[in-house]
Amino acid sequence: MSKNRIAVYPGTFDPITLGHEDIVRRAADLFDQVIVAVAGSTNKKTLFNLDERVALAKSVFKHADNIRVVGFSGLLMQFVQDQGAKMVIRGLRAASDFEYEFQLAGMNRKLYPQFETLFLTPSEQFMFISSSLVREVAVLGGNVHAFVSPTVDDAINEKLGSK
Repeated sequence: MSKNRIAVYPGTFDPITLGHEDIVRRAADLFDQVIVAVAGSTNKKTLFNLDERVALAKSVFKHADNIRVVGFSGLLMQFVQDQGAKMVIRGLRAASDFEYEFQLAGMNRKLYPQFETLFLTPSEQFMFISSSLVREVAVLGGNVHAFVSPTVDDAINEKLGSK
């Protein structure tokens, strides 16, 4: 009997980008289920509220059978445990991401030794994309359609009154 391997990919996803999508879809090939965990309690000033971010992520992955989107607040590792998962997926775009992510993984392992962190790098064409850069370009009037799905692009334009 095989195990039900569940991984959680957490983030604010404000907005969810093609880089996020790439990581999630590749993780979905490795695990029975991937839970996209949209963080509600964050120190970041978000463009979209939690419900909007969850809805956008759900629309992006609506045709994927083994990808589920859930909003959460509180301690990530408690959420992971509540979902029956033992794996956390983190994306690394550049060496600058590694230091913070390595510290976070170490802290999580110290607090919750039964959980693992798996680092995935996005495909080359998505290496430079980050939600904060997409948000900044959009707020300044730039076109971000090459960095997000059409649904997300439409939501950004509607939110900012761009179209």
